[in-house]
Amino acid sequence: MEKYKIEIKWVFIFAAMYLLWMTMEKLAGLHDKHLEQQQLVSMFVLIPAILIYVLAIRDKKKNYYAGNITYKQSFMSGLVLTLFVVLLSPINQLITSYIITPDYFANVIAHTVKSGMFTREQAEAQFNIKSYIITSIVAGFLTGLAFTAIISIFTKSKTRLA
Repeated sequence: MEKYKIEIKWVFIFAAMYLLWMTMEKLAGLHDKHLEQQQLVSMFVLIPAILIYVLAIRDKKKNYYAGNITYKQSFMSGLVLTLFVVLLSPINQLITSYIITPDYFANVIAHTVKSGMFTREQAEAQFNIKSYIITSIVAGFLTGLAFTAIISIFTKSKTRLA
C-alpha cells in the first residue's frame, strides 16, 4: 500500500471536495427550491475534480518518481486514483443521500412528475439511491479514465533525443 500512499491521500481529498460540493448545492437550494438548475450547476463539479487529478498526478511525479514520469506511470497513477474514487463513491452517495440532503429524491421525483418529464413510476425508477450509486460508479470510472488519459499527456516528462 506504500506504493499508493499518494493516490490514497488524494482520493480522500476528492471525497471531501465532493461532499463539500453537495453541501454547497444543498445550501444554495439546488436540491429543492432551485432544483431545475441543479443539473447544469452540478456539471461544474468537474472543474475541481480535474484540478484534483492534475494535482494528484503531479504529486506522484514529484514525490514518488523524483520529477521524471512516463505516460504509462502517469496513467497508472491516475487509474489507481480512479479505482479508489470509484470504491468510495457509494459511501459518498450514501452520505449525500441520507445525511446532506435526505429529501433530494422525493423533491426530484415530485419536480419531474409535476413538469411532465416522467410518470411517477419512471421517476421513482430513475431517482433512487441504487440508481445513483450505479451511476456514480460508472460515471466516476469513465470520467476518471478520460481525465487520466488527457492529464497524462501533459504530465509526462519530456525526453531529449541525443
